[in-house]
Amino acid sequence: MTTRTHRPTAGPPRAAPQLRPVVTELRLAAFGPHRRTVIPLAPLTVLTGPSGSGKSVALKAYEALARLGAGLPLDEVFPDPSGNIPERGAPDAEGRRGFRIGCTVDGPAGPVCLDLAVQAEPTLRIVGERLTGGGETLLSTALRDPRRPTVQAAWHTAGHVPVTRAPFPDDRLGTALLPLRVAGTTTGQLQVLAAAEQVVVGLHSAFVCDPQPAWMRGPALLGDDLLRGGCDNIAAVLGRTRARHAVRHARLVSVASAGFAEPVTALSPEDAGDGTVHASVGRNDGRSGRLGLLGDGELRYLALALALLHGPAVLEVDTPAEVPEAVRVLTVLADGLDRGLDGRQADELLRLASTVCGDGHTRLLAAVGAEAGEAARTVPGAAVVDL
Repeated sequence: MTTRTHRPTAGPPRAAPQLRPVVTELRLAAFGPHRRTVIPLAPLTVLTGPSGSGKSVALKAYEALARLGAGLPLDEVFPDPSGNIPERGAPDAEGRRGFRIGCTVDGPAGPVCLDLAVQAEPTLRIVGERLTGGGETLLSTALRDPRRPTVQAAWHTAGHVPVTRAPFPDDRLGTALLPLRVAGTTTGQLQVLAAAEQVVVGLHSAFVCDPQPAWMRGPALLGDDLLRGGCDNIAAVLGRTRARHAVRHARLVSVASAGFAEPVTALSPEDAGDGTVHASVGRNDGRSGRLGLLGDGELRYLALALALLHGPAVLEVDTPAEVPEAVRVLTVLADGLDRGLDGRQADELLRLASTVCGDGHTRLLAAVGAEAGEAARTVPGAAVVDL
């Protein structure tokens, strides 16, 4: 079977060498409905396609790689691993089945490729990992003894010994462990460290934004002001943005006004006096009402706009402290970006994303329906990938 590389139908020309590590390609060699699927990623990438084409699965694979890059164990990243086995995936002679995913991270070290083979049955484990860059295989792992909870790792050294070998745990991403294992005393080791750190940093800051209107209507605890993926604490987060990020908060009010049924003049927190906070929406005629009275589409629209505008400053995302802010990049993952939104709201969000993603610090990977997908083709800088 030939590799299916899905080329974006729109987007900016190829940029100069990337200084901030970013994921530029997602590979789904064998994952759910995908077989040998390659998805190029731009700062703003919109996935379209019919139901069952694998849009949600692609976002799930990106999230999984990001969580593995953050050092999480395999069973936490894949609580239901059998659900990721490709359709009609037959077991081998030992009854083993699994899946394969990977990505390319561009940055100062050049393009670095990470490819991962995971055994899902009968036991969950990483059975193969390969890190390549600069024409070299920088790390490879393989399962040598199924009775042991380890894989044999070999990484590029280019010293008196060309390759260093050691056992790695079979439930962690080896690339994420390399900075703890490689001394960095030879040119080869320095190359390995640079590539591994680039991949980890490029994958690390991902935020899955899936606003749940039913959760957003109630109060939030005072001080609980870093936005979670379901956006249930948005009332407290709006208090944080208003107090600490006044300029961006004012822009959020303007964006909300463009997408709500009625114009908006303010988004304000209201201390309930019992350790919780509500949020109110101000109107042109001086009226104000509880945020919880908004429609589902308005709530989703507001939460997604907030995540794009404010980024890591207000999101519950693990940002590595040792990485300078100038080279950090946040990737927002939004499955069903247009779910519950009307055409006007979806258009406004895509235009906002086009502006925000142009600064190089925020990227968006979103799955949308057919109508929003067509609209995205006219948005400057948007890369539309039809699955």
